[in-house]
This record gives sequence, structure tokens and C-alpha cells, in this order.
Amino acid sequence: MVNLKINRIAKYLILSDLVFYAGWGLITPIFAIFIVQKIQGGDALVAGLSSAIYLILMSLLRVPIGIFLDSRPSERDDYWFLTVGLFIAALVPFGFIFAKFPWHIYSLQAIHAIAMAISLSAWPAIFTRHIDKGIESTEWGLDATSVGLGAGISGAIGGWAVTQFGFNPVFIAVGIIGLIGAALLLFLRKDIKGVFDHGFRFSLKEIFQKEEK
Repeated sequence: MVNLKINRIAKYLILSDLVFYAGWGLITPIFAIFIVQKIQGGDALVAGLSSAIYLILMSLLRVPIGIFLDSRPSERDDYWFLTVGLFIAALVPFGFIFAKFPWHIYSLQAIHAIAMAISLSAWPAIFTRHIDKGIESTEWGLDATSVGLGAGISGAIGGWAVTQFGFNPVFIAVGIIGLIGAALLLFLRKDIKGVFDHGFRFSLKEIFQKEEK
């Protein structure tokens, strides 16, 4: 019989993913429509380029950031990259409210790509380090399932919400939900060694200071 008792760190990482990606799921199926209808000069090419900028830049950054994090012995660095990256990504939807031209979209997608590369490079490190022995596949499956279900259900809701309220309220909702998803990681502040040794005050020097895991 499978033991589904999940440790605290894995539980909050999965919950954060569920909330964060459910938020982004609200706009995923309608983002190209937003570009065509609301961006001056927006068309299928602009939508394609914006997607390409996000995916290519994020992919190119993942390995270098991963190598950098692997070179830092402290799990504190992984935590800060994960949390700060999600917070930055959660702010991007608010920028879409003010976007008027294609270069606005491209710039926001670049910021989104950098933020997610930072976050996604750190997430697997923490999750793998704290995954429960004997139910590894189950816990990876729980995360993938929660992300897929959350984004899928919210995609339908987002399509309906845009037809009822327009794009801007949906972007605001995405940003707020994303911030909640990122904020859930703060519940791990006592579980990751050295994160808040000085309360909420920190410096970049402290983040990157080497410390044994």
C-alpha cells in the first residue's frame, strides 16, 4: 500500500505550483487573442514571436543558472532564487494591462522568461533534496497532476471571464493569484536553513554567501 504522507517542504512546493500555474492558466488560452485585439499591430506573427522569446530565453538560461546554483553549497540560494523568481513572474500580468505595442509584449515576455528560469532552476533542486523516499514517482506525479489540472480548469474559467469582464480584470486576477502562489513559499522560511537568520532583512551578499548544506 502506498504511503501518501508527504513532508512539509514537498507539500508546500506542490501547493505553490498548483496556485501559481492555476493563475497563469487563466490567460494561457486567450493570450494570442489579447495580442491580436488589443496590441497595435498585433497579429499571429507577434503572438508567435512573443511565445518564442519566452520559451527560447527561458530554455537558454536554465542550464547556466542551474550550474551556478549547483556551485553554491547553501540551500538558501535555491530558496531565494525560487521565491524571488516566482514573485517577479507574478508581477508580469500587471504589465500586460499597460501594454500597447508589440515591443511591450516582447519585453514583458523576456522578463517572464528570466524570472521563470531563475525559479524553475531552483525548484527541482529543493524538491529532489526533500522528496520522500519510496514515493518519489508519486510525489513528482502529484506535482505534475496539480499543475495540469489547475491550469486546465482555470483555462476554461479564463476564457469565460474574458468574455464577461474583459482582459484587464483577468490580468489582475492572474497577478494576485500568482503572488499568493509565491507567498506560500514563505511558510518554508523555518524549514530552509539560513533563509531568515536576520528576519526579513537581507542583502545580495548574504544570499550568495557560501554555506554548507
